Amino acid sequence: MFKLLDGKETSLAIKEQIANQVRQFTAKGLRPPHLAAILVGDDGASQTYVANKEKSSHEVGFTSSVYRYSANTSEEELLRAIEFLNTDDDIDGFIVQLPLPKQINEQKVINAISPDKDVDGFTPINIGRMVLGEEAFLPATPKGICSLLEHYDIETEGKHCVVLGRSNIVGTPVANLLSRNKKGANCTVTLCHSKTRNLPEITRQADILVVAIGKPEFVTADMVKPDAVVVDVGIHRVADASKKSGYRIIGDVKHSEVDELCSWVTPVPGGVGPLTIVSLLQNTLKAYCKRFGC
Repeated sequence: MFKLLDGKETSLAIKEQIANQVRQFTAKGLRPPHLAAILVGDDGASQTYVANKEKSSHEVGFTSSVYRYSANTSEEELLRAIEFLNTDDDIDGFIVQLPLPKQINEQKVINAISPDKDVDGFTPINIGRMVLGEEAFLPATPKGICSLLEHYDIETEGKHCVVLGRSNIVGTPVANLLSRNKKGANCTVTLCHSKTRNLPEITRQADILVVAIGKPEFVTADMVKPDAVVVDVGIHRVADASKKSGYRIIGDVKHSEVDELCSWVTPVPGGVGPLTIVSLLQNTLKAYCKRFGC
C-alpha cells in the first residue's frame, strides 16, 4: 500500500517554524518580512496561486502585496514596475507570476529582477550560483521537492532518480539539486524529456521519479517500477460536469494506474504545490535576514 508525500502536512510544519521566527523578530521591534508579487492578466491558475501565496504569507506573519496589471500591459511598463520593487527598501523579495502575455519577453523580465530579491530563484545569477553549489535563492518548486523528500526521510543517497521534463523552472534545477554531494541528495540522476528515446525503459529504472513534463496523465503504469517514489509536479484543470466548479485537478501522472505501484507518491493537488509556496516564504525570510542580520 502506497503512502502519501503530503505537501499540506509538510508545509504546515515548515510554516509554523517560519511563524515562530517572525514572532521573534517583530518582538525585537523589527518590521515583518515583506513578500510581493506582480500579476499580469487574468489567468485563473495564476490568480489562484497568487491568492494562496497571500494567504500563506499572512499565516506566518509576513506583509504581502500584489501589484496587478492588465493583460495588455506593455513590456516597458512591467520593467518599470520591477525596477520600482528592486529599489523599494520595504520589500524583501518579490515574484513575477508566469506565464506572461505574448507581448512580453519572459526572460527579459526575469533578467531585470534584482538577484537579491529574486525569491523565485529564476535569475541567471541565482541559477549560476545554484549550479556552482554557492549560496543562492533556490528555485521554489525544486527546493520544495527536496524539502518534501527530506520531511518524509526518503532515502536518496545512491538512488537512481529520473527527472522527466527539462524546464529551467523545475526539471533542470531539481536534477542539479538531487545530484549534489550532500544530505538529502547524492542521487544518480537521469534527465529525460519529450525527445528521449525508449522513455518507458528509462523511467522504469527510477527509484525516484520526478514528473514535470507538463502533459496531463502522461505517466502510466507501464512507465513506473514497483515500489518507486513518484513526485508529480504537474497540475492541470480538466472539465468535469460532476464537480461544482465544473473542473477537476489532475497531474502529469495517471494516479488511478500508478499509485498502487508506488511506495510513496504525491497527491494532486496537495503534493508539491504547497511546498512551492513555502519555499517562497523561506527564500523571503532568507532575504530579510540578509538585510537585518538575523
